[in-house]
Amino acid sequence: MRRITLGISTALGTAALATGALALAPTASAVDPTTATITADCGAFGSGSATLVATQDGTSATITLSSSAVTTPLDVPAGAVQSTLTLSKNGSGTTTFTGNANPAIPANSAVTTGPLNGTVAAGDKLEATSLKLVVFGFITVNCTATSAQSPGPFTF
Repeated sequence: MRRITLGISTALGTAALATGALALAPTASAVDPTTATITADCGAFGSGSATLVATQDGTSATITLSSSAVTTPLDVPAGAVQSTLTLSKNGSGTTTFTGNANPAIPANSAVTTGPLNGTVAAGDKLEATSLKLVVFGFITVNCTATSAQSPGPFTF
């Protein structure tokens, strides 16, 4: 009888510890800020403000970018823009977020691209520096940030 009691007590103690560990386990990491803006120059394609929205789930992160700085002269179907967003990483070096998940963009409308996917580590500070858009596989738009990201870098 003592073995059964000891076994039950041990099992209950282990379950309580596991439950406590789950309660204390960190939830999905949060990026701060979640929204930032930059000003960018896209050469002959325009210049102006862009809004970046970041999300994070562990080491995976996404950034969606929208800007009235670049408009498309014709309809662009969903998934037709290959985007590479380059960000400075921790003040030295760079990292990229990539993807071709743009929504359909009507003619003469502002460009939206993303979510662009990237990998982050705890404590990474990322600030957008440039964006390359390749539309239909042959029209290339290169944009360079002309202002610091506001209110500041994304901290993961």
